[in-house]
Amino acid sequence: MNQTKLRLIPALIAIAFSGSAAAAGFQLLEQNASGLGNSYAGSAAVADNASTIFFNPAGMTQLQDREVSAGLAIISTQYQFTNTSSSTGVLSGNSDGGAIGLVPNAYLSWRLSKDIYAGLGIGAPFGLMSKYDNPWYGAAQSVKFDIQTINLNPSIAWRANEWLSIGGGVNYQQLKAEYERALTVTSASAAATTATLNLDGSAWGWNVGALFTIMPSTKLGLSYRSTTEYDLDGDFEFAGPLAQVSGAPLFGATVNRSAKASITLPDTWILSATHKLNDRVELLGDVSWTGWSSIPKVDVINAQTTGLGAVEGNIAQTLDTDFRDTWRVAFGANYQLNDAWKLKAGIAYDQTPVKGDSTRLVSLPDNDRTWFSLGAQWKPSKTTTLDVGAAYLLVKDTQIDNNQTAAGRGRVTGDYDNQAFLIGAQLSMAF
Repeated sequence: MNQTKLRLIPALIAIAFSGSAAAAGFQLLEQNASGLGNSYAGSAAVADNASTIFFNPAGMTQLQDREVSAGLAIISTQYQFTNTSSSTGVLSGNSDGGAIGLVPNAYLSWRLSKDIYAGLGIGAPFGLMSKYDNPWYGAAQSVKFDIQTINLNPSIAWRANEWLSIGGGVNYQQLKAEYERALTVTSASAAATTATLNLDGSAWGWNVGALFTIMPSTKLGLSYRSTTEYDLDGDFEFAGPLAQVSGAPLFGATVNRSAKASITLPDTWILSATHKLNDRVELLGDVSWTGWSSIPKVDVINAQTTGLGAVEGNIAQTLDTDFRDTWRVAFGANYQLNDAWKLKAGIAYDQTPVKGDSTRLVSLPDNDRTWFSLGAQWKPSKTTTLDVGAAYLLVKDTQIDNNQTAAGRGRVTGDYDNQAFLIGAQLSMAF
């Protein structure tokens, strides 16, 4: 049986961690585990640990003198592909798959003066890996697609007065991508010959936020994270039966050919609110927008002229993502059971950037999803907090009809049945 494995592999500091992307597109919401129990409702207004650096740096003004926060989310994805009427030449094979992975985060904040705070966040805001056993119906469109990012986010915040705090930060981000596919669907030897593209690069971005204390029981948060514009460099590598014909390097058995591509990862707005009805009940809300239309397509360019038919500056392949901008809406509630324990719940609707069946990529069989979350917070002391949470993601039934026959990659038509489970924990301490 063919296996499809969607795994996110971010790096944190110098250690690699793997996980399964659970948010729509290839964006990661799991920048803390403390918000998981509320489906990340109120993310830009909660500010109860140092992970506010990612969602709204202005929230650091609500923290103690020095705080550290570190968390881990465990994500399990499960899905099945069933062919209906694919036309993929010699290629065939349905795919059932799933993965279990880990997504970590780490933050540090400290007060520099009465009203000025500084902080540092480390995480992976984007990432995806789709991997199929070969052969399968869509092997000529994708066998493997791996995107890895790491983001360093130094930040600063200023409390302007009792009701307004503002903050901002810079983001240094690195991205690595690996894309592998079978050469064509025309023959067994062509299907067994693979083309692998490797690209990497770095980019800078920024984020800003404001936190409004409307009244002691009500807070409003607004934040923005900018796009990150990448110019990626790398190479193609060809391997398999057609890599050499009569001793001549037709594609090159292990021949590298320089390549490049540009991509602009999307910006995000978040508007959040929290309101305490009384000493025990707190309500949370969240509306966010992500500018996925920054990726209408990705052109992979030959960066050198070779005897293998490549001409410098020509397009080697185009990934027709045709993404649309998306919205996410989340609602949550907390119940203060006693001084030490708080119970959490949340629900969210997360829209996919994929417009429809014809533009859905086999490397990203994404669709709209609904989050159902539960969690708890335990405070054994004033300086130590442990949050735990869990979520079930119900993903809408997904169809695909991606026709790349003209490019020799066949037409993949079928159904995906997807779902995901998440659990996480976050430990926060003040000094």
